[in-house]
Amino acid sequence: MAEIINTSQFKNGMHVELDGVVWRIVEFQHVKPGKGGAFVRTKLKSLDSGAVVERTFRAGEKMARIYTETKNVQYLYDSGDEVVFMDEENYEQIHLAHAVVEDSIDFLLPSSSAQMMMVDGKPAGIQLPASVELTVTETEPGVRGDTVSNVSKPATLETGAIVQVPLFVNKGERIKVDTRERRYISRA
Repeated sequence: MAEIINTSQFKNGMHVELDGVVWRIVEFQHVKPGKGGAFVRTKLKSLDSGAVVERTFRAGEKMARIYTETKNVQYLYDSGDEVVFMDEENYEQIHLAHAVVEDSIDFLLPSSSAQMMMVDGKPAGIQLPASVELTVTETEPGVRGDTVSNVSKPATLETGAIVQVPLFVNKGERIKVDTRERRYISRA
């Protein structure tokens, strides 16, 4: 039986169930207008589809809280329609649909570690580290004298991901990439 919470107990990152779908609270704000009842404005992200919606709840509205846990897993391989991970504790293989992890798979090398989110004991997605170090496999060569600030070029990384990098980054260099914003941070 899920714990029933009300809007005054909201916290960022908490998971709740609405209309049979599990949502993660991205952010929320309690609003108490001078006239009328208080309400809570929230931004929610669906674990199933990844869609982000904004919803407003009356103060004190009740809903079911969903508990999540994380498991350390190792990325094994991508078979096209499924991505296979291995639980690092019991070496059990876990298969996830490619659509569930297509945003995160771009930054995972085979045999690299990640954290799998489990909702009610079922795998629900992958949580990557905030940044990863990868090698540039393809990009246009940097030209001496290209020092104009904020000019970038596309670079293909060893995992196949494409990110915008400054002009001075060349093929074969290792760079640090922000996995949430899919952007270049620095040379590694």
